[in-house]
Amino acid sequence: MNGKTIICVVLLIVTITGPGCISKPESLQQNITHDNSTEDITNIEGLWQGSLKVPGGAELRILFNISTKPDGSTVATMDSLDQGASGIPVETVTYKGGKLSLEVKSVRGVFEGTAKEDGKTIEGKWKQAGSVFPLVLNHIDKAPDLRREQDPVKPYPYAEEEVVYGNKEAGVKLAGTLTLPRSEGPFPAVVLITGSGPQNRNEEIVGHRPFLVLSDYLTRQGIAVLRVDDRGIGGSTGNFSEATSEDFAGDVLSGVEYLKSRKEIDPNHIGLIGHSEGGLIAPIVAVNSSDVSFIVMMAGPGLTGEEILYLQSALIARAGGANNETIALNEALMKSMFSIVKEEQNNTIAGEKIHKLLNDEMANMSEKEKQHLGYSEANLDAQTQALLSRWMRFFLTYDPKLTLMKVKCPVLAINGEKDLQVPPEENLRAIDDALKAGGNKDYTVKEMPGLNHLFQTAKTGSPIEYAKIEETISPAALELIGNWISEHTQKNER
Repeated sequence: MNGKTIICVVLLIVTITGPGCISKPESLQQNITHDNSTEDITNIEGLWQGSLKVPGGAELRILFNISTKPDGSTVATMDSLDQGASGIPVETVTYKGGKLSLEVKSVRGVFEGTAKEDGKTIEGKWKQAGSVFPLVLNHIDKAPDLRREQDPVKPYPYAEEEVVYGNKEAGVKLAGTLTLPRSEGPFPAVVLITGSGPQNRNEEIVGHRPFLVLSDYLTRQGIAVLRVDDRGIGGSTGNFSEATSEDFAGDVLSGVEYLKSRKEIDPNHIGLIGHSEGGLIAPIVAVNSSDVSFIVMMAGPGLTGEEILYLQSALIARAGGANNETIALNEALMKSMFSIVKEEQNNTIAGEKIHKLLNDEMANMSEKEKQHLGYSEANLDAQTQALLSRWMRFFLTYDPKLTLMKVKCPVLAINGEKDLQVPPEENLRAIDDALKAGGNKDYTVKEMPGLNHLFQTAKTGSPIEYAKIEETISPAALELIGNWISEHTQKNER
């Protein structure tokens, strides 16, 4: 699932943030070290870009923007280009004698490097959460164009409106974008539900904006679309880290209520489209609200989180070249960790047990192996905290089949053939079986050839490919979703 893939102890906290989860602060409160000469500062002003090579073969492009304000103070920000995070404050900037230090406290990261004589290159290291990675920064004149081929270009042939509404029960405000066709309404409408990890309204991930592309396509087909920042992300309030899928379902239900209040929306044809974890959330909302007239599950799970993580871990590890023995050992360790999470409700005790388990595993590895896996005490602490979060405790044991059996509205469930995160064969079969067992009279379950977890046309399906593929969503997937919704919203009956 987006942003929460676990592969044993190789869960490397190098992800600068969850994809797309950083919103640019209105003001950057910097703590600048003024141990710089004017000449030195002038030498490093501008844009500096480099690539972090992380375990598994992926690369993350990092961009620092360093400038001097009129009052002589230095201001710097960092962008993680392939994760869609921009404007991250660099709290401390130190440059003297050709040595540069940039501290980014929000991600516990520091860059330290030395400028080359040509003044166009700074060679150094990025240190984050106990791990160290080589990073060479090159001076560039212009920031790279991050627009993907399918990103829509303004002006749009439809109306776009910024909206804010509340989940009163949770005490949070949710900010999003509502797009409306310019033809005569009222219009059928959908609420888009993001996958796991902190996501903005475009579900921005590795430079792609799937929900921006999807909303544009559907609105051009005459369907109103509401896409929303997750709670605690972008313009939405609340605490993301303390929420479970059930909490997010409450936020989605508030979106449905908001659409019902709009005169432009047909209240009899309000549906949900959920991607990944969003495909788990959509059925929860549908069961709890008769106002949901249909749901689309894009790579939604039909198995428990624990079952999915075993399958996901093996598939991704194998795609990365791991042998069967390594995969088997990895699964055994995961089972031990998950057993602790399920059986021990006290987080302090559970954390101590998991930490000991992981440290014992690390003791059998060489220093080279530890370095390759990104081992550090900070990483082990971070992984332990992730395992014991409210989200993970819920996700591991929640069985989507029990909810799907209660869903009576029309359902479209699709998966990419090459999805390694929510494997299609096992999950689609479980979804089909559950809907059939519950007596649902109108559902379609389809595996789409050649597509990955993001519904891109892919070679292997590995998450490493996501950023390298120019396509954001396959036109075949867009057409299937659009046609299915149009068919189900042109009917007179619910």
